[in-house]
Amino acid sequence: LLPKDPNDSKNIILEIRAGAGGDEAAIFSGDLFRMYKRFAEKMCLEAVYGKMKYESGVHRVQRVPTTETQGRIHTSAASVVVLPEVDEVTVDIDMNNVRKDTFCSSGPGGQSVNTTYSAIRLTHIPTGIVVSCQDGKSQLKNLEKALKVQERGYMNENKKKQQAAIGANRKAMVKSGDRSDKIRTYNYPQGRVTDHRIGYTVHNLPVVLDGDIGNMIEALQIADNAEKLQEGI
Repeated sequence: LLPKDPNDSKNIILEIRAGAGGDEAAIFSGDLFRMYKRFAEKMCLEAVYGKMKYESGVHRVQRVPTTETQGRIHTSAASVVVLPEVDEVTVDIDMNNVRKDTFCSSGPGGQSVNTTYSAIRLTHIPTGIVVSCQDGKSQLKNLEKALKVQERGYMNENKKKQQAAIGANRKAMVKSGDRSDKIRTYNYPQGRVTDHRIGYTVHNLPVVLDGDIGNMIEALQIADNAEKLQEGI
């Protein structure tokens, strides 16, 4: 059995952007949005990301635009990005990774503040985040405040890493948004939809655009699982 992707059960963030093709690409982006909306309305979706993750990539359309007066077929594209919702960042700092230094407060506050080692400096060794607190006379209160500040810094650091990972995933999914990067073609004159990753073709374009993409997604899931089994994942 294949290990389950922990993201499969999550809700998703769906991003659709017009690619090459100008106004026609923007119109096609709207068509894709309506297709996914209809798919969500028709299906009682569970494990949303597990189904929708296969939609990420460049979708190409071939049709005669409404603005075309000569009846020529144009090719346009839109990029689709499907990302799992990001879990809320939790903070769990291992105090074994934190170096605590005490020193005399240098600010105003009277003799007792300046002559006792009440100020706290915390250094989170793995990230290098350094926090100092010398607000009060109590070392314990300064420590509590410094820990809270360090937790916020650690949380921000994790959020930056998450955002960087999301950006890298988005870039990998859509590449340039050019028509040549296509994963699927919607050909209106032939009434055809072809998924180029697995060579899956159907000739019921209106039905697909009305949200009936379940069979195509299932075929992609089967192909993906077969490939993973072959690779021994």
